[in-house]
Amino acid sequence: MTKDQKVVAIQEIKDLLQDAKVVYVADLEGLNAGKSSDFRRQAFKQNIKVKVVKNTLLQKAMEQIDGVDYSEMFPSFKGNSALMIAETANAPAKLIQGFRKKEEKPALKSAFVQETFYVGDNNLDMLANIKSREEMIGEIIGLLQSPIQRVVSALQNKSETVEAQAEEAAPVVEETPAAEAPEAAAESTEETSAE
Repeated sequence: MTKDQKVVAIQEIKDLLQDAKVVYVADLEGLNAGKSSDFRRQAFKQNIKVKVVKNTLLQKAMEQIDGVDYSEMFPSFKGNSALMIAETANAPAKLIQGFRKKEEKPALKSAFVQETFYVGDNNLDMLANIKSREEMIGEIIGLLQSPIQRVVSALQNKSETVEAQAEEAAPVVEETPAAEAPEAAAESTEETSAE
């Protein structure tokens, strides 16, 4: 690779990394062409960018990125490396996990997710269990709705209870004068006949 080609390759990697919030580096070594194509196809469907890179070029590109110090990831850059960029924090980890049900590879080398570094394949399960932004928002909305639903339910139950009490009380009030009326009429009749 010529010096100019290296400069172009580094710039391409920098362009991918520039605003990336989710960066994974995986080992795809050992996957044949068909399996590698299948992995890329699945990544594309999940909106994950995959680029096989040279470790030295990846490191140089990362060193030139402002705002993030990727140096914790550098020791994991050995052998074949594939850079994975995604919007969803757990998407690349889930893709790797799903693919590994049938294959030994890919393996996670390192990741930068939610401003935290994860180095080593032993972090794959933890990364796969990170909630995505959409999942977090859904949970928050659910938590916010729960008290509101309880208040609305309580108010509905209270209004139904008040209505039921009013209905129960109303007939009693109406029946009482009607029941007293014949007695009162009988009393007045008795008083009249006694005189």
